[in-house]
Amino acid sequence: MTKPTVAIVGRPNVGKSTIFNRIVGERISIVEDVAGVTRDRIYSSADWLSHEFNLIDTGGIDIGDEPFLEQIRAQAEIAIDEADVIVFLVNGREGVTDADEQVAKILYKTKKPVVLAVNKVDNPDMKEMIYDFYALGFGDPYPISGSHGLGLGDLLDKVAESFPETEEEIIEDDVIRFSLIGRPNVGKSSLVNAFLGEDRVIVSEVAGTTRDAIDTSYVHDGQKYKIIDTAGMRKKGKVYENTEKYSVLRALKAIDRSDVVLIVINGEEGIREQDKRIAGYAEEAGKGVLIVVNKWDAVVKDDKTMNKFTTDIRENFLFLDYAPIAFVSAKTKQRVQSLFEKVTKISENHALRIQSSVLNEVVEDAVARNPAPTSKGRRLRIYYATQVAVKPPTFVVFVNEPELMHFSYERFLQNRLRESFGFEGTPIRLITRARS
Repeated sequence: MTKPTVAIVGRPNVGKSTIFNRIVGERISIVEDVAGVTRDRIYSSADWLSHEFNLIDTGGIDIGDEPFLEQIRAQAEIAIDEADVIVFLVNGREGVTDADEQVAKILYKTKKPVVLAVNKVDNPDMKEMIYDFYALGFGDPYPISGSHGLGLGDLLDKVAESFPETEEEIIEDDVIRFSLIGRPNVGKSSLVNAFLGEDRVIVSEVAGTTRDAIDTSYVHDGQKYKIIDTAGMRKKGKVYENTEKYSVLRALKAIDRSDVVLIVINGEEGIREQDKRIAGYAEEAGKGVLIVVNKWDAVVKDDKTMNKFTTDIRENFLFLDYAPIAFVSAKTKQRVQSLFEKVTKISENHALRIQSSVLNEVVEDAVARNPAPTSKGRRLRIYYATQVAVKPPTFVVFVNEPELMHFSYERFLQNRLRESFGFEGTPIRLITRARS
């Protein structure tokens, strides 16, 4: 099921990024600890009670040299296009400003729910500040304080009430769902056409032709697949053409619905920071990953070119060291059909379940060969491990004191699991718990 999307909109200096960080909480700092993931805190996954959603901080979208009001307009239009619910943020200490009214006029055009939040109401005695904001015409304003975290619960309750009703998507067990994500004009649509052997998806040299995610059912060697082609940047004004970050918003929904994600890189252009941003979301979502270097036919090569490109990928995508790499050409269809076999294998690994007795034999052998180091005279003791989930494979390790599980030793255990069971193309998660 696709998660709803919430956008925070407002003029500059009303505290959009502060509220964004408050809502996403610790999730974003945890993600930043993963080596090689570039984050600029513009979009993240968040949750409130039983609701999961994507959150956009439009204030972090750089519009370039556009005039002040044009920047506000462009950011608001992105929110209108992408969000299911819009949080209209204003500054309670400054009252209603002309810029607030400009944002309100833009938001009047949308049929999507708008929740008005009045920021910087730092204590109950200041609540009378909110009454002027009824004039904006969005119903009851919600007083909040980004700096103190006050009022966010009531705000998020209202946001969650406004989520559209979604039907549970029927997931067929025998169908492998994979999406193609990447920067605009890396050849995602061309690859889909090469898969299918026909021009099912419109292809253009102009970046941003694909407007929406397109699902295509396909059978290859008896295996059913559903191919999700993601949109890059919409060709709709300068903001879409100048803001490459925007392509990530289009990929998030497709990632949610996929078993395996193909991260497509332009072989001619090499690796860009945006490639790492997009890949980071696939890893964070726990999806199977295949790195696909497209347009390989156009690269001037010698006998060292592929090895050098592989090394560059490994150095830039440290957090995806488990992901296989494929060099293809959508134009000539070189090695394109072999991607189906790789996707199938990754999907199998993503859903792989290990018998507890076998799992513990591997863990015991790993500990015997390399005991955990001591910390302040205390040593980590591992009692038992069990698999609790698939997609991705997730293991709980019961220990004497969870705080003694150092990241480096957790990494060692993950590597031993990979050596023993494969898991190529899929992340694996280790959860450390004290034995009760």
